[in-house]
Amino acid sequence: MSEPDTFLSHLIELRDRLLKALGAVILVFLPCFFFAPQLYDALAQPLMAALPEGAHMIATGVVTPFLVPVKVAMMVAVCVALPVILYQAWAFVAPGLYAHEKRFVLPLIVASSFLFFAGMAFCYFFVFGVVFKFVYSIAPKSIEVAPDIENYFSFVLGMFFAFGVTFEVPVAVVLLVKMKMVTVAKLKEIRPYVIVGAFVVAAVVTPPDVVSQIMLAIPLWFLYEVGIVVGGFIERSAARSQAT
Repeated sequence: MSEPDTFLSHLIELRDRLLKALGAVILVFLPCFFFAPQLYDALAQPLMAALPEGAHMIATGVVTPFLVPVKVAMMVAVCVALPVILYQAWAFVAPGLYAHEKRFVLPLIVASSFLFFAGMAFCYFFVFGVVFKFVYSIAPKSIEVAPDIENYFSFVLGMFFAFGVTFEVPVAVVLLVKMKMVTVAKLKEIRPYVIVGAFVVAAVVTPPDVVSQIMLAIPLWFLYEVGIVVGGFIERSAARSQAT
């Protein structure tokens, strides 16, 4: 097969993989669409539990009461279909990988997915409740609290992404060690700078309150330590392989 034909076949396969991934998202979105209001209510539960008695959320746009729940349904659909999306990406690149790379990449994809969802779950079940209660407990009594649903969705989406990416730190550390770009000894050496950096990153990506910044910075530090532990196992395993 000539080089143009090979390139064309790769494009066709890429198109097919993308269509399958999109089809999985649409397939999950269709039932989610009919439960969009309930999904939004579930997403809003941590905020509603922290609001003062009698307070409620509002929609300032004409079509916002329809669009925002649909966006939530789409977010849920993408999350549920993520294993299929990642599998399609894996199936596309797998033929070009060596056997040892295949054995490493697949667990890496699974671990990345799990950690991203773990970050979202930590944010939803723990961070939101603490942050919202703190914010509204110090709000002046003269203020009538009525958060806008679209602003709330944007806030939640940003926080989910921030915590999801933060929980990928062990994967990043393991990759650096596996590719021999850094040693575990060096990672331990730069630990003080990483701790400071964790609080700086938390201050940038979270709302301007101390509670949410601390609740992002501490897991970031902890997950860095987890990456060091796993990286140590990888280094020792590589050393034993070279010895034999």
